[in-house]
Amino acid sequence: MSMHAEDDVIAANSVERSPASSLASSAVPAPNADRAVASRTRTFDTRRLSNDFTDQGAFLYLEDFLAPEVTAQLVQSARGLLDEVNRNYLPGHKQGGSVSRHTIDRLAPFIAELYRSKELIGWLEQLSGDKLQVSPADDPHAYALYYYTRAGDHIGWHYDTSYYDGRRYTLLLGVIDESSCRLDYELHTRNPDVPDQPGSVQIPPGGLVFFDGDKLRHRITPAGANEMRVSLTFEYVTDPNMRPWRRFISNMKDAIAYFGFRQVFRQMTKRRKDPA
Repeated sequence: MSMHAEDDVIAANSVERSPASSLASSAVPAPNADRAVASRTRTFDTRRLSNDFTDQGAFLYLEDFLAPEVTAQLVQSARGLLDEVNRNYLPGHKQGGSVSRHTIDRLAPFIAELYRSKELIGWLEQLSGDKLQVSPADDPHAYALYYYTRAGDHIGWHYDTSYYDGRRYTLLLGVIDESSCRLDYELHTRNPDVPDQPGSVQIPPGGLVFFDGDKLRHRITPAGANEMRVSLTFEYVTDPNMRPWRRFISNMKDAIAYFGFRQVFRQMTKRRKDPA
């Protein structure tokens, strides 16, 4: 990317707004994350779902996953964080808004609790066959909300490339869907022995998509006028180590394409001042 193009992208990032009021006192009380997850996962045929995940090249879609009280809490959080959205525009690739885990930690702590749910992680381990770990505390993508609220908001074809030494799995949860946006995807693109298999889903609130980010080629189709779509992603890793040059690339990508320089690099400065 040229310096002029980078300047244009940075200028397109919205200025970070003042913190929204805490969501803790809002109308919908936060459920217990572990109990809510267990109430759903214990009703599933997890062995069959694990086989489906493997057969589809590390991909699984469930239309109805979250307990209703969890979905209600996520919807409340997503609407309450609208003033915190950092918008970005990358010509030819993406347009939309996002809220990083650092803002979520301050203003919507239930999301962090859900991300760390032992019931959820244990169930995902059964699906993937891998021992999963939460992403490091300095990763703004560990859990994040993505907003499609203006006509043309979208993200083009891509992989969720892992800069970690191990694999990184993406859990995508539907939160708000008042849109025509769809998740288009292609399975088996990394496996020369299996033909590519295209697919497309519109993820309803409470729906789930779970996949290995390096294996699934996917995109979100453009939003129409007066539409709104909000999704929540959780990222889990098999090895939390990252080489310094990959960390630099990852931080620059997050700053330019998602959360803004202030969100990404303010956290780094804070850690240097207070390593504890």
